[in-house]
Amino acid sequence: MDTAIPPAIDSDSRARKKYYLEETPQRRALIAFLRSVFYPIMKLDVAGTEHLPRAGAGIVAANHVTNFDVFPMQFSLPRPIFFMGKAELFKNPMMDVALRNLSAFPVTRGDKDMWAMRHASKVLKQGQWLGMFPEGTRSKGKGLSVAKTGTARLAIEAGCPILPMAIIGTDKFFKQFPRRAPVSVNILPPLMPMENESPLALTDRLMSTLAQALPASMRGVYASLPEGFG
Repeated sequence: MDTAIPPAIDSDSRARKKYYLEETPQRRALIAFLRSVFYPIMKLDVAGTEHLPRAGAGIVAANHVTNFDVFPMQFSLPRPIFFMGKAELFKNPMMDVALRNLSAFPVTRGDKDMWAMRHASKVLKQGQWLGMFPEGTRSKGKGLSVAKTGTARLAIEAGCPILPMAIIGTDKFFKQFPRRAPVSVNILPPLMPMENESPLALTDRLMSTLAQALPASMRGVYASLPEGFG
């Protein structure tokens, strides 16, 4: 089998930058700082921490309403999340450095980004938690949109669980200031890829599970359960 790295991946400019595969002191300091920044504007309620695996790799998969979702997502968990974030966020040099120190890495939306998928696989092989938004973009309050299969493909390839996370309330940030916006995070039981399960079938199972943990107004295209679900 030819295991050579495709030239387009090997020559990718991102390959020349440092992306962390472990938690660093800089990251811990940044997360502590961000917690203090968000405390006056967010009242976070977390449920379902008993579902978290004690060790090993996993993919934290959440619904995506605003760019702020990543913060309650990380603040809710005891272990670092290594985020896949849209490449546009990394264009500013200062943001690029900050995001990489927060264990994030860029993905180019649209075409299949082989560099990003390869780096995501590295994160999972390192036994870390990978953070993803299966929809690929923000719903902006319009409800769940059709998810891409990348999350499921990575889980099947790595043989790791997907940790569904339902996030509600990030669209209310600053709208009630000086009152803190209530944000709820519900960590659902892990989903393991089943034998011979296709990426599309696992994606539908993931998104239907997420939808059931969200208010009806946020379920979007996954408002109706597929036949045989549950």
